Amino acid sequence: MSSTANVAVLVGSLRKESFNRRMALALAEMARGTLDLQLIGIGALPLYNQDLDATPPPEWTAFRDAVKACDALLFVTPEYNRSVPGVLKNALDVGSRPYGHSVWGGKPGAVISVSPGAIGGFGANHHLRQSLVFLDVPTMAQPEAYLGGAGSLFDAQGHIANEATRGFMQKFLDAYAAWVALHRKSA
Repeated sequence: MSSTANVAVLVGSLRKESFNRRMALALAEMARGTLDLQLIGIGALPLYNQDLDATPPPEWTAFRDAVKACDALLFVTPEYNRSVPGVLKNALDVGSRPYGHSVWGGKPGAVISVSPGAIGGFGANHHLRQSLVFLDVPTMAQPEAYLGGAGSLFDAQGHIANEATRGFMQKFLDAYAAWVALHRKSA
């Protein structure tokens, strides 16, 4: 088994310049050498419909194959109406079907929520965790990552601007790398 884990990163925002995408890209750069963070797009996934299970759309198959190929999962999400964005919920549904063929089960995971608001997407973070329990994703409990004030988190180059936030996110990545190593399945 390779020492560097391949991590599927799912960003819950489709906006090109979203704070969550910026965070995912910043973390991918920070994690080099310990984790290989690979953003997997979810915006082109047709809505899940069980009628299509027999002949799934090619976007579903490509998405499922990409997640299957990864060792671990990292979710970076905004909060929409105290929950996860619909596009992220759809990705969870597409990946969990057809019944008995989920791509999520047993892969170690973690959740980060990034929001302009003061509570940093707390509701979305915990709502997502409820689904991950059912999907059998062992999700890292500590440190929790709810990042508020997203409008001032990044510099012009997309790096985390605040040294304290950068230090916290490095601590998060270090803990996550240990979590992945502990729970990663043998290849």
